[in-house]
Amino acid sequence: MDDLGEKTEAPTAKKRSSARQKGQVPKSQDLSGIMSMLGMLIVMIVFGGYIFEMFARVMRRTLSGDISSSLVSTDTIWEGSKYAVIEMAYELLPIMGVSFVLVYIVQFLQVGWLIAPEQIRPKFSKLSPIAGIKRTYGKRGLIKTILNTIKLVILVVVASLVIRSHLDDIMVLPKLAPMIAVEAILRLVITLSFILIALLLLLALFDFIYQRWQHTEELKMTKQEVKDERKTMEGDPLIKGRRMQLARQIVMQQIGNAVPDADVIVTNPTHFSVAIKYDTETMNAPRVVAKGADLIAMRIRQIARENDVPIVERPPLARAMYWGIEVGQEISTEHYEAVAELLAYVYKIDGRMPPRAEHMNQSQPQEAVGV
Repeated sequence: MDDLGEKTEAPTAKKRSSARQKGQVPKSQDLSGIMSMLGMLIVMIVFGGYIFEMFARVMRRTLSGDISSSLVSTDTIWEGSKYAVIEMAYELLPIMGVSFVLVYIVQFLQVGWLIAPEQIRPKFSKLSPIAGIKRTYGKRGLIKTILNTIKLVILVVVASLVIRSHLDDIMVLPKLAPMIAVEAILRLVITLSFILIALLLLLALFDFIYQRWQHTEELKMTKQEVKDERKTMEGDPLIKGRRMQLARQIVMQQIGNAVPDADVIVTNPTHFSVAIKYDTETMNAPRVVAKGADLIAMRIRQIARENDVPIVERPPLARAMYWGIEVGQEISTEHYEAVAELLAYVYKIDGRMPPRAEHMNQSQPQEAVGV
């Protein structure tokens, strides 16, 4: 029932748009984090040798005392630390840049271009300990905790299986030369990292699907909310219907006044009716006094029959005047010849003097083409 207020209706486009403007969009933070880790791992593999040499160079120069020839003091320690931090930051900047670009691309693919000032606006409600506890231990927080626990268990199990499969190689490491042992450990770490990242990426895709589903669930609306939104966008259906009814009444009243005085009704028998009147004393050319399609066209023909107004079927002419001439306008020059023939036929029946096309609107060019 509507009065129960159950949110069973899918969110409308307007509801989604409003939520997006507020920054409420479905996105997976796990997916962004995993792509960042993958980017850093790839960079470490490609530039691993260079990074290792850079760290070795910084450590040698820092520990050898090349930076300052003075005795060890607070100042020399500060100078050495500052050098090491600046050098490592400078060298690691490309790696961090790659990670940032990957995270941005993933975020953009999930959300698109979005600026939501409301998300960065300070809200004192976020400082409330009670609200924080509700977020942490609420339904959403509980679900997130359960999912994270499941992820952790899966990762531990997979890591254990991978390490167990390489246990023989690990057991012989103490017998190997230092550099060979380091290379073997790095290969194992890289293998394990790729397997875990691939697994985390798969879990992140499921998380992304879940976030989209949860976002839709949170935006669901009650039937009354959908009705209220439709009223806001389109207006109250009762008022709108009343307005349309008044408009139809006005059109019918205009037709009822204009059609009885028309000289001829030109019709396309199934769709269009156009009423034409020509007063040689007050008009330069015949004028369309009423027109309509479908039901209104039928009403025009009905009024014409009741008032003995001639009805002539000329489908091409009826269509051309319906689409090309507004009510109250004179016909265009290209229709002079055709309309003159119709009026001549009607006037012949009535015994009046038929008009000639060249007499219509003498100021207009007389290159009329019949329809």
